[in-house]
Amino acid sequence: MGRGNVASLTPDRIVRLDDDAVVVLDQRRLPEDVVELRCASSAAVAEAIRTLAVRGAPAIGVAAAYGLALAVARGEDPDIAYETLAASRPTAVNLRWALDEMRADPTPERARRIHEDEVERCKQMSAHATVLFEPSSKVLTHCNAGGLATGGYGTAVGAIRAAWEGGLVEHVWVDETRPLLQGARLTAWELEELGIPQTVIVDSAAASLMALGKVDCIVTGADRIAANGDSANKIGTYSLAVLARHHAIPFYVVAPTSTLDPTTADGSGIPIVERSGDEITSRFPAHNPAFDVTPAELIAAIVTEQGVHRPPYLASLPRP
Repeated sequence: MGRGNVASLTPDRIVRLDDDAVVVLDQRRLPEDVVELRCASSAAVAEAIRTLAVRGAPAIGVAAAYGLALAVARGEDPDIAYETLAASRPTAVNLRWALDEMRADPTPERARRIHEDEVERCKQMSAHATVLFEPSSKVLTHCNAGGLATGGYGTAVGAIRAAWEGGLVEHVWVDETRPLLQGARLTAWELEELGIPQTVIVDSAAASLMALGKVDCIVTGADRIAANGDSANKIGTYSLAVLARHHAIPFYVVAPTSTLDPTTADGSGIPIVERSGDEITSRFPAHNPAFDVTPAELIAAIVTEQGVHRPPYLASLPRP
């Protein structure tokens, strides 16, 4: 399909259900090539999630919902399809949440409603988050939490977008986000196409920018938020939160209520995916966790579609 632009990234371009397949925009190929990947079975959808062809907690929940609807339509065993999809990304609670929502009504209509609801939640939380930005804010973000990651508008990037449209954002620093460069490849592309001034930095440059006074706030998404507010996100997020505390910079998390996991008391109960060391080096042993957990005490606010929530999160977070 060649190169594309964010304006063309309608929700059904990012992920959709056709009659015979779940179709995802292959995020491994962006931004150089805009290519669709057709998944003709629930197992193929699970593989697309595992290999990051589709990624971002809300987006993989939507893809899984479509995958289960496709499985039922194809006559697959729904229980096997459920477990196959659920095992594809254990850290992201949205995945199992969406599958559980589908169990009682595994129809294409229900899956599409889940997708529509996720996009609407993103718009609502982004509007709420604008109160956290001061005029001329210089914002730092990590990984990718835009429309690509959410099936539509975006969480952290959605908040930045809404604040930019409100005249509150001056510049965005984009962590490249090792090892797969979701920030450098995806977030930078989305911000560029939205006309928001941005600069990509290596992950290890964040501290020096903070020390120079060039960061006013940090905004990230999340893949799972425990009952006490501990939040799992792409590896490197915890480091940013620690640095932010040292430099007295507010650290914010923006995520839908489908990312909240009240059944997990704290971050110690969040499973962390270990990815192949080949993503880092083909010669030496490598430790390659996909996520880390930011303790709630380092998070100044968590924003959902229901509003801005402040510590203590056991009391302030909604219970889905």
